[in-house]
Amino acid sequence: QVQLVESGGGLVQAGGSLRLSCAASGRTLSSYIAGWFRQAPGKEREFVAAINRSGERIYYADSVKGRFTISRDNASPTVYLEMNSLKPEDTAVYYCAAKGGLRLGTGPREYDFWGQGTQVTVSS
Repeated sequence: QVQLVESGGGLVQAGGSLRLSCAASGRTLSSYIAGWFRQAPGKEREFVAAINRSGERIYYADSVKGRFTISRDNASPTVYLEMNSLKPEDTAVYYCAAKGGLRLGTGPREYDFWGQGTQVTVSS
């Protein structure tokens, strides 16, 4: 079991930046692949980014590629999502998740553990 807690959300103007953090307790996060997802009101939860255990393999959704950066510090252990050039359509609750296995999953059902989410609101 691993417990995940997100932080760093907030209100930002379009074009601004935020850095989300996902802190882990329980079994070390370094044992898992980590991902970020988001869910806007009335929409399904969607994949944002994933990173493997070592941080060498990373995958992004097309909608955030070039603007968002996922990274991890296994010593903390913490996973980060640096979000730049934010747009109003990035507004959502952002969730950190963890999974076993080797595949960088993009489907929410592939992930075993979830945080409670942190709200990101981008104003136009």
